[in-house]
Amino acid sequence: MQRPLRRPIRTALLLVGVVLCALAPAAAHAARVGVLSNKNFNETAGDFGSKIQTHTFTGVDVSSGPPSLSRLLQDFDVLLLFEDGTFSQAPAVGTVVAQFAETGRPVVLGTFYDQDRSDGPIDFTPHGWGDLELIDPNTTDGVGTTYQTRTLGSVVTHPLTTGVTSLMSAKFAGGNQAKPATIVVATWAQKNALGNPDPVAAYRITGAACVIHIAIAPDYPTVGIPGTDFSGDFYRLWRNAFDFAAGRCVTGTAQLPLSQAVAIPASSWPALALGATLLLGFAMRRLSRRPRRAR
Repeated sequence: MQRPLRRPIRTALLLVGVVLCALAPAAAHAARVGVLSNKNFNETAGDFGSKIQTHTFTGVDVSSGPPSLSRLLQDFDVLLLFEDGTFSQAPAVGTVVAQFAETGRPVVLGTFYDQDRSDGPIDFTPHGWGDLELIDPNTTDGVGTTYQTRTLGSVVTHPLTTGVTSLMSAKFAGGNQAKPATIVVATWAQKNALGNPDPVAAYRITGAACVIHIAIAPDYPTVGIPGTDFSGDFYRLWRNAFDFAAGRCVTGTAQLPLSQAVAIPASSWPALALGATLLLGFAMRRLSRRPRRAR
């Protein structure tokens, strides 16, 4: 006759089972993406909606200021923020977007975010992005988008770069400098104005906040000609960004070089699964040390 499992083992097994069952749906989560910009927000939302059907996209006009944080949290799982021309409401928009990110919901940035950053080129009259500049992945290189051709350079195997083997921009890309704590998974073949690698895809985790930067204009299909002004795996790169954001920026340590740190939020499913597994091992170890009763 088999003895019933002791309570610690039953509890640990139940927790492991629940976590592992939840991992599959989490990876395939369809995110509600808010597309925030002062221009081309509806056009970009419509274009991504037709090309990236795994997520839903809604344009949000922030030219006159940001929506409330409560509205953003109610309507969206992920935010995409970019601009076309600098605008005076950028600091207020950036601060609310930072608050959104700090709740644990990821934010994706696109060109021309660099032009309104406080260290952006003076010619564009940068206003800054408020508190978002404290948690974003990149500064500018002092020049920002150079309006010159950019082609894909180095690529690290990572969820952000899956299926991305080529990318070209005639003018609306680049001009960034990664911060020290930023994880860069792809760079342009051309150096930035400082002579350093110019990130194509990068992200930074600060506490609960994950901010991803894809350094090409998301509204390129509206302002440029596909195959002429931009080409390559444009939509695959953006889809990867929204997929990664929908998964709360969780990745495995084997996906990056050992020299690069990978953050896994303590509340993530992988962290919970690890905790449950450790609990199970601890319970079994304790049980094995107990003397058996004589029959």
